[in-house]
Amino acid sequence: MKPGAVRDLKALLLGLKPKLGARAWIFVALDEGALIPATAFATVREEEGLCAVLPAEVGAPGEPRFARITLQVNSDLEAVGLTAAVATALAASGLACNMIAGLNHDHVFVPWDQRGDALKVLEKLSLDARR
Repeated sequence: MKPGAVRDLKALLLGLKPKLGARAWIFVALDEGALIPATAFATVREEEGLCAVLPAEVGAPGEPRFARITLQVNSDLEAVGLTAAVATALAASGLACNMIAGLNHDHVFVPWDQRGDALKVLEKLSLDARR
């Protein structure tokens, strides 16, 4: 376990402190061998190829845009239940999400037009953990 990382689910939920980023993002396929843009938030190599999360302004009009909500709690990579709790809360409100875990934080990508609703759901999830 890395120093300062939180593993307990209740502690994770209490410390969520979801922060909505101002920038819109897109998920795009990159050509094999292409350079990864410096502006990429993340990349994922799948059997079908390389996917990158890039700032929306580099995409074509009409591509689905996503907001990034960073869960500011310092989550341990071996913590159990955080992704499930977040996804379940958002799904119960009819909101889609895509999760990306970093070394220190989890990042939730939600449809751009639903970002405010998603942030409220996550704030409520954290408040409900206090009960």
